[in-house]
Amino acid sequence: MANYDDREGKIWMDGALLDWRDANVHILTHAMHYASAVFEGERAYGGKIFLSRKHGERLLKSGEMIDMTIPWSVDQIEAAKYEVLAANGLTDAYVRAIAFRGAGPDMGVSSARNPIRLAIAAWEWGSYYGDAKFKGARLDISKWKRPSPETIPTAAKASGLYMICTISKHAAEAKGCSDALFFDYRGYVAEATGANVFFVKDGEVHTPLPDAILNGLTRQTVIGMLKERGITVHERHIMPEEMEGFEQCWLTGSAAEVTPVGEIGPYSFEVGALTRDIAESYEALVRS
Repeated sequence: MANYDDREGKIWMDGALLDWRDANVHILTHAMHYASAVFEGERAYGGKIFLSRKHGERLLKSGEMIDMTIPWSVDQIEAAKYEVLAANGLTDAYVRAIAFRGAGPDMGVSSARNPIRLAIAAWEWGSYYGDAKFKGARLDISKWKRPSPETIPTAAKASGLYMICTISKHAAEAKGCSDALFFDYRGYVAEATGANVFFVKDGEVHTPLPDAILNGLTRQTVIGMLKERGITVHERHIMPEEMEGFEQCWLTGSAAEVTPVGEIGPYSFEVGALTRDIAESYEALVRS
């Protein structure tokens, strides 16, 4: 694939479709210096974006949480996403919407006078974890901790929250792993760098309480699927040492979809029947 700044196609920016290579911003764009940006990652299947409106609603909510009122409605964002898919001739694709503070009269921490901009791109993107989706991903354990909600708006899908994700994923890949697992500021199991985590023990499912992490839309979807099957789901604080007793594990996310996990640091898991059932059922749901 070509570099992301050098491709054919169209990107929607501030209400207009631009040639891919022309979708640029100024070097003094506020978001580049101070992370004043929020975004969504979505997948389209057969021309339909899964949970599209919920993603649009969360984008606006994330903007509010970082004191950035996005000047487009959910309906306008919906129309723009589908305009991008059509302009690029895509039906199965990853869709990225990002809202950010642009360049303007302010160039410091304060940026209230700068314009808030919105861009939407889409491209073909296969399995986020490659063949790990079938044989089970290997995860490192990050040395970084997910922060307290008292230090940053952890419920926002905000760019600044991903700095330690990049650092942690680079360290994991250097060890031959697919991703890294975070603990939170209290020491509880939290999430991977871009996905929520689930565990199975004795036929019941355990997943971290989303009180300091993003309550992912795929996470919520999978919890609903499990409950429809009559499977008990425990949303709770999980201590790291509990991972030794869990039998199965998987990750969820719009990009990750449902990905089995085979290892997290010293802990091993089987890619069991429930993991495979949920992964296959999720694949059927998003294409229904």
